[in-house]
Amino acid sequence: MEPAKLGDYNAACSRFDSRLFGGPRMLRLHNLRLLDHLRHRYTADDVARLTAFLRSEGTFRFEALPSGLYPAAQVDVDDPSGYAAVWIRDNVHVAHALLVDGDADAARRTIDGLTTFLFGQRRRFAALLARELDPREPMNRPHIRFDGRSMNEIDVRWAHAQNDALGYYLWLSARMIDVGASEPTPRLCEVLAAVALFLELVDFPRDEDSGHWEETRKRGMSSVGAATAGLAELLHVVRRRDSADGLTFDGRRLTAERLARLVSEGRSELAATLPYECRDPDAAKRREADAALLFLIYPLEIVDAPTADAILQLVLRDLAGEIGIRRYRGDSYWCADYKRKLEAERRSADFSDDLTERDALLDEGQEAQWCIFDPIVSAAYGRRFAQSNDPRHLELQMRYLNRSLAHLTPDDCRFGGLRCPESYYLENGCYV
Repeated sequence: MEPAKLGDYNAACSRFDSRLFGGPRMLRLHNLRLLDHLRHRYTADDVARLTAFLRSEGTFRFEALPSGLYPAAQVDVDDPSGYAAVWIRDNVHVAHALLVDGDADAARRTIDGLTTFLFGQRRRFAALLARELDPREPMNRPHIRFDGRSMNEIDVRWAHAQNDALGYYLWLSARMIDVGASEPTPRLCEVLAAVALFLELVDFPRDEDSGHWEETRKRGMSSVGAATAGLAELLHVVRRRDSADGLTFDGRRLTAERLARLVSEGRSELAATLPYECRDPDAAKRREADAALLFLIYPLEIVDAPTADAILQLVLRDLAGEIGIRRYRGDSYWCADYKRKLEAERRSADFSDDLTERDALLDEGQEAQWCIFDPIVSAAYGRRFAQSNDPRHLELQMRYLNRSLAHLTPDDCRFGGLRCPESYYLENGCYV
């Protein structure tokens, strides 16, 4: 960024000496009311006070629909962003957060809502498994974005080839059964079998899907890892049930042996490619650092410690910014002056078939910096500290916790103060 523009941005937020916060960079705090709560090292009492403060300010308040599901954002149904829709992947992350936070009932309502929708897709699953529908066409695949109010599909072309979303659903649904937060009802078991059999059908370790960012189809390890994690969690549940018959869908039997083979194939693909996202010879698909790989470390925990370290090193080296973390280098979504360059109806459109138009809007180094990743990095280092007792891991956990808190919006933000933003992007030379 040019010095003058950086100065304009600095006027809009505060800089604090990083020696207080365990990092080489300045911490850019957007809301000064957090200052009394920030620490270099947090005690349990500090965390309790900080959490109580944020709860009182409504930072974590986000209302579910009657279905138990959560839209991408709390906007009007006809908002041109399309964020009134429900995404499977987003809802699994929300449900997992609720489960970790001790609200198993709310987590179960969300998973039940997803199960209800996917159960309504059983004819689609059956037709795919019978090869009556071609899975190469994304609209033929199980829909991962839908209307959470009516629980119906959205009749608009979308990049539904997203094996990661289905993997996330398997992962948390099976984990909730395992910890006693959900009952393995016949309907749930049927849906779990259908999803797993579909991942087998498309040969998920080698399938090209649109992945977390719903863009150009490629064989991405963030998708392979999410699907592998889901299948591994389901395998654990099937083995614990001690049933040789496994699960069934539409007369097809999913045994523990079949699941074990799928998990092994997924792990082999991960071992061959990680820490890189995609090593395709096609430059349009090839990508080394992708922030979606962080989810394989936490919450999915599908990679070992050396691989996790390699992913963290690669992602933080190539993608970390002064505020947040880029999704990947060359990401044109919400690039600089995005609102000026694209009309509202086009900003969140499906560009998965051709990114050329949108990518032409990006100037090098002006990608949006996203706010979902710093909390994941903090949690990942926290888990490592719990295992290693290495003070360096604790220091990194604190650094990325403080970066996460620094994201929270200023009080003059049009969405309100102390809210969790999706990202910061450049508008007229300033990050907003």
